[in-house]
Parts: sequence; structure tokens; C-alpha cells
Amino acid sequence: MQGQRMAVVDVDAELAALFDEAGGESVPAYERVKKLVSEQIRSGRWSEGDQLPSENQFVSALGLSRMTINRALRELTSDGLIVRMMGVGTFVASTKTPSPLFEVKNIADEIQERGHRHRTEVIFVREEETDHSQAFLRDAVGAKVFHSVLVHYEDDKPIQVEDRLVNPAEAPDYLDQDFTTITPNDYLTRVAPLVRGEHVVEAVLASPEECRLLQIDRGEPCLLIRRRTWSEHGLVSAARLIHPGSRNRLEGAFSR
Repeated sequence: MQGQRMAVVDVDAELAALFDEAGGESVPAYERVKKLVSEQIRSGRWSEGDQLPSENQFVSALGLSRMTINRALRELTSDGLIVRMMGVGTFVASTKTPSPLFEVKNIADEIQERGHRHRTEVIFVREEETDHSQAFLRDAVGAKVFHSVLVHYEDDKPIQVEDRLVNPAEAPDYLDQDFTTITPNDYLTRVAPLVRGEHVVEAVLASPEECRLLQIDRGEPCLLIRRRTWSEHGLVSAARLIHPGSRNRLEGAFSR
């Protein structure tokens, strides 16, 4: 991250003005600093990789103690908004798209909830004969399967290749759908409501074709989710969802 531009130029004046806008005296000072920084990042004014002012600059500009500034920056680091590198500086963290670990969610909804634009590129949707590599599906659905490969984009970045095999008995009209306007998840959820699912998560290197579709280098690590879903009548689909590691993270929650 060395060599990146500073997030602000006239540090003292700029920070003081932003701090005044971040809340009244009733708001703890460290929370106001956090709000100042996070709002600049979320607005896009401070971009991924930008170097933030130093602790000394924050202290000088805002008239706060080093302890207050340090607490704010520590908590922003824990929140994943910034990265602190000893002896180098503090930087806006790289943006990674969260993907649900324990839920089966519609990727279009996830992207729109983040305030971004979703679009899909359809590589193919076709009927195929199952082969020995698809035994886990063939044994459940028979000799024929519907096969689709799509690329999901968040704004202009490809964030997922969806390689899906579908049981024709559960979704007989799958081949007739326009997957540029709806997602396979949306369609399958409507025609074969989910009652059970399973995930397997791996760190992998994508195939050359997947690297091309995701616009990444051959050596970039990827997150792979293998997912199977069932309706009350049987297996609906088996999907291979591959994400660039630099653009995604997995999130989940559980309780006893």
C-alpha cells in the first residue's frame, strides 16, 4: 500500500471540519472520530488503499488525546474498514464482498442490499446427459440434467461464477428462463421451495476458463462453495459457486 495518495490534503483544516459534522458533544469523541472516518470511506471520498492521516495528525487537528484516537482506529480496524501497518501507516481496507455461509440467499438481493447494481452474463443453459463425475446427482435425478453456467457482476466487477446442475423433475421449465432478469436461485426457490441444504467450502485455484470469466490472474486464490439443495420431493440442484478471494469473504452466525 506504500505510495498511495493521502486521503486528505489540508489535514488539519479538513479533519477539524469533518469532526464538527460528525456529531454533537453528547457523542463520545472516539465515536465521532469513527463516524468521521467511516463516512468518508462509505461515501467513496477516501478510497481503497488511500493512506489515512497519522495518529499525530488526528491528535493535532482535533485536539483529542492519543488514547481517544487510538481507540477509534483500533475499532475501525476490527470492523474491517481500515488496515494498520506498523511503521508504514493506516490505510483504507480493500473491499471484500460478504457471502452468507449458513444461508442460501439470492445473490441479486445481496448486491442490491449493499446499494450496488447486479447483472448476469449467461454463458450457457442446456440439457446434458449426466456422466460419472456427476454421480452424486445422477443417482438422484437419472440420465438427464439441466446445466447452466452464469457470471454474476456487482456493478462492473465479476464476483461469482455459478456452475449449476438442476434436476429436471423439480424444475421442468428451467431451460426456458431468462437468467438475465431473474437468478436461478430466485426461480428454483419459487418452483421447488428449499427444505434442506448443504455447503462445502474450499480454498482453490480457479480453472483457466473461470479466471477468464472472473477477470483474475491464474494464481489468485478463490473461495469455492459446493452447494446442494433439496425440496420436500428430492434433490433440486447442485451448484459450484466460485468467488475471487480478493473480492469476497464468508460470513455466518450460529447459536446453541
